[in-house]
Amino acid sequence: MSTSWNIKPTPRHNSDAVQHKINMKTKPLGALGILEQTAHQLALIQQQNKISIDNPTMLVFAGDHGVADEKISLTSSEVTRQMVLNFLAGGAAINCFCRANDMALKVVDTGIKTPIDDERLIVQRIGPGTRNLAHEAAMTEEEVLQSLNYGRKLAKQLAAEGCNLLAFGEMGIANTTPASCIMASLLNKSASECVGRGTGISDAQLKHKTTIVEAALRRIGENKAPLNILREVGGFEIAQITGAILGAAEAGISILIDGFIITSAAMLATKIAPASRDYMMFAHCSGEQGHKTMLEALNATPLLHLGLRLGEGTGAAVALPLLRSAAEFYNNMASFEDAGVTL
Repeated sequence: MSTSWNIKPTPRHNSDAVQHKINMKTKPLGALGILEQTAHQLALIQQQNKISIDNPTMLVFAGDHGVADEKISLTSSEVTRQMVLNFLAGGAAINCFCRANDMALKVVDTGIKTPIDDERLIVQRIGPGTRNLAHEAAMTEEEVLQSLNYGRKLAKQLAAEGCNLLAFGEMGIANTTPASCIMASLLNKSASECVGRGTGISDAQLKHKTTIVEAALRRIGENKAPLNILREVGGFEIAQITGAILGAAEAGISILIDGFIITSAAMLATKIAPASRDYMMFAHCSGEQGHKTMLEALNATPLLHLGLRLGEGTGAAVALPLLRSAAEFYNNMASFEDAGVTL
């Protein structure tokens, strides 16, 4: 099972010049902290004298998971569909934060149990939810490849339409379980190091969830190729997000990574195409156990530490103004020479 990706590392030939421009702004060296790193990365991605945030778009991918039948979440899979309807009605947290920060929002059905007939929904259904990863592979090889291709095509389509920054959210009851499996597989961690309480499950549910992840890891065994991991334990939404991350990197646009679930997809993307990491910025460090470890493995410095663990892409939407601030100071803050300020 294989696919090819045409992702080029961001050019580095002008990295010193970009850093010099940042250093010469009217401020002490490094005084804008992570905003300086963000501006530098945006400048390397865009390779323009001025950097911009054009038509930033949040893609929320929704899909159901067979492992939800194990009752390791506080709610049932029906809530996935109910929340998609809430997204379409404009009533969820991600709707609020996208409105507040002038960010387009699109919702994608990757495979919720019961379809929704609504023209506002992007329909990329693979099936009515994955199989139960507690007992068998969650997806087939064909479903993995179709999912990656769906995500890739959507990201590249939006880039072609003028979006130069994509962020991703997710909705899928029980999806912290596949994300924990992905983390444990890729980082060679134990299940207990990767499994968290998700929406706030009980001690008994946490123990059962950990046992499920342990069983799935035994099934994966030594075949830790990213596409095999997706086949064994992935979700339709996680696979499509992985494809969308890779597609955005192929298109050469910036990628804003949200929390635990999205970071698991980002880890898979970097294993499939290491150069995709050049295009990723990381919105926040989630309150979910394991996210900090994943960020460290990706050498990622998150923009925010707010204790968020909602998902939906909420952390990325909240972080968007920081990217705009980085672009603004890079473009318009005076240099010492321009302002007549002596060093």
